[in-house]
Amino acid sequence: MRLADGRGTLGYCLNVHPTQTLAEVRAALLGPVRTIARRLCPAEPFAVGLRLSAEAAARPDAATELAAIFAGEGFAAYTMNGFPYGPFHGVPVKEAVYEPDWTTPDRLAYTLDLARIMAALVPPKETATISTVPGGFAPRTRSREAAVAEGLLRAAAGLVRLERETGRRVALALEPEPFCLLETTAEAVAFFGGHLFTPSAAERLAELTGLGPDDAAAALPRHLGLCLDACHMAVMFEEPEATLSALDSAGIPIHKMQISAALRIPRLDADARRRAAAFHDGVYLHQTMARRAGGTVLRALDLPQALERGAAADGEEWRIHVHVPLFAEPAPPLASTADSLERLLSLHRNRPFTSHLEVETYTWSVLPPELGGIDVTAGIEKELRWVLQRLG
Repeated sequence: MRLADGRGTLGYCLNVHPTQTLAEVRAALLGPVRTIARRLCPAEPFAVGLRLSAEAAARPDAATELAAIFAGEGFAAYTMNGFPYGPFHGVPVKEAVYEPDWTTPDRLAYTLDLARIMAALVPPKETATISTVPGGFAPRTRSREAAVAEGLLRAAAGLVRLERETGRRVALALEPEPFCLLETTAEAVAFFGGHLFTPSAAERLAELTGLGPDDAAAALPRHLGLCLDACHMAVMFEEPEATLSALDSAGIPIHKMQISAALRIPRLDADARRRAAAFHDGVYLHQTMARRAGGTVLRALDLPQALERGAAADGEEWRIHVHVPLFAEPAPPLASTADSLERLLSLHRNRPFTSHLEVETYTWSVLPPELGGIDVTAGIEKELRWVLQRLG
């Protein structure tokens, strides 16, 4: 959906549906997406946040089939979730979601496959975006930043060549996430400033593309930037105002925003620990940040590790990487980070900072009964209406 007053395009991410095969993508588009589109904006194009696995993206007929569906249904392509490479539902995902990382040729090839599909779908003079892994899982990539940067520069070179060939621009958006190479705004600023937006990076892009030095330097922020995920930002106890200010000062574009909320426990106690345990599942990682009274933050890769501390953790504020419905109002002592998200949306409403907005609550199938139990299609529609109300 096109938002008023230059506030961008809003849709929702198809990673909430099974999208491992092209047949599953087709079923999602002709099922729930069609239903939501007809309910929310029957008279105008409905923006779709695509998600294709590597298996689906490698199909030679993928772009042609998707283009036919989009034309027939009146859908508009604008963004792609290129983060999960393989299966994302029904099997353990956990830290495997970060594989392959940006040190590997498989991640590069997959991303460029997605870019070619997006170039076939977006209208002329419009930019498509692809959100992606922020380097990789930190324990595996922390000592390999140069290799990650090389992979991203090769991706930027591929996107430069694609724009030459098709006239369509695609921007790659790294999505900071807890326990990844880039997990905070400060780490993103340091990585871009030290590896991507530098004279040597421009020289490398010029070498890969044949661009002149100045043109290569200008191409870097056109094709590389961030995807700001509101859930991830809140889990890391980052404030929207400070995050936007830091990225603006560093000249790092926010090519995309994922609209999401995390589970929050303002003050841990026995009841909160019992109810939080219900959010653990065998599919996704639920990184947990615990802030003590003095401000120290303790980190756990997954929720069970945090809960192992038992009553010793009582009194702390917890932020848990569980994408909860935007409109959810968990009963105390649980809460969500929707208040942080509302501040972020208010900042965007008053001074738009990105063109692509995407609702991304993919956890409906694993939520406990107190937040689940709602039809996914109805839930997504309700989330989109919640966002539209706050964006005016």
